[in-house]
Amino acid sequence: MNNKIAHSTQPTVAEAVKELQNQLNNEDTRLLLYFASPQYSAHELSEQMQVAFPDTSVVGCTSSGELISGKMLDNSIVAMSFNSDLISEVQVDLVENISKDSQAVDKAFDRLAQQVGTPMDQLDPNQYVGIVLIDGMCGCEERVNERIGDLTNIAFIGGSAGDDLKFEKTHVYAQGRSYSDAAVLMLLKPTHGFDILKTQSFQDSGKVLVVTEHDEAKREISQFNNQPAAHAYAEALGVDKESLADNMFKSPLGLMLAEDEPFVRSPRVVEGDKVLFYCNVKNGMELHLLESTDIVEDTEIALRKKQQDNSVGAIINFNCILRTLDLKQQDRTQEYADLFTNIPTVGFSTYGESYIGHINQTATMLLLNKA
Repeated sequence: MNNKIAHSTQPTVAEAVKELQNQLNNEDTRLLLYFASPQYSAHELSEQMQVAFPDTSVVGCTSSGELISGKMLDNSIVAMSFNSDLISEVQVDLVENISKDSQAVDKAFDRLAQQVGTPMDQLDPNQYVGIVLIDGMCGCEERVNERIGDLTNIAFIGGSAGDDLKFEKTHVYAQGRSYSDAAVLMLLKPTHGFDILKTQSFQDSGKVLVVTEHDEAKREISQFNNQPAAHAYAEALGVDKESLADNMFKSPLGLMLAEDEPFVRSPRVVEGDKVLFYCNVKNGMELHLLESTDIVEDTEIALRKKQQDNSVGAIINFNCILRTLDLKQQDRTQEYADLFTNIPTVGFSTYGESYIGHINQTATMLLLNKA
């Protein structure tokens, strides 16, 4: 199998790209996917990556930490090349001006349909899967993911680009250029099939907070259960309001779409009586208070179930930055990275994950089967 992984911590774009080029076999490559620290000039990096790998689709984004088999890194570039052993077809399109153009996703889907030769709503979801990389500062993840779900039955998973927790500007990479206020869509036809693994390390506490007043555009909740949001949240946690900010990271909220399967909504900051979130919620939404479990153990069990027949040939891991921060706080990043040592893996720490919407504190992984 010629699909390969590579990484570089060289300080300049030229040195890093050269090192990646030396590590990767470009023969028969259908897709080259990379994730990079924002320390590298976005335009320069995207341009040089396309020059280094001219005969393939070269796609990526900025990150807040990088993942490669056996390593969790910072200030690096990680990459994986995929050839026909894993992917038989790849179509790529760019969605620009996503905060302003309400038809941007529709236009991109029309172009993808032309490339693949079939309307997107007629493709077999068992044969095709999508990846979406999106500007992590645009605040449009919910709208983009909802529109994708309206237009196709193909599962699209992915992540929001990061910028090492500066929260200033993030970029997606395609066509030898870097873009903000944009998303990259990839439509893949895996050669031997695929699976999706969504894992989050929380369990339902049984306590429910209902959103009764909120500002959707700001991702800001003013009231839970008709009470000031910060007070209601703190009461559910059993702490005083002043201690809420120190405790809510380990106890986010989740939308329970299935038993024991939360779609996590993570709080970002407390402002007075309001709680601001990394993810949007809607009025009347019932959110369950979640309790932390063990990230490493939960991921190990989930991977073992998927890898029972040794069928997984590669993993693309979109891992929430909040999970990465938790692992760092516990000094367990190497334990987590070791779980992927024996499977070619590439990924990054995201500003949110895409899978049936926009979620947080989750690892969403695309597993590509081998022959």
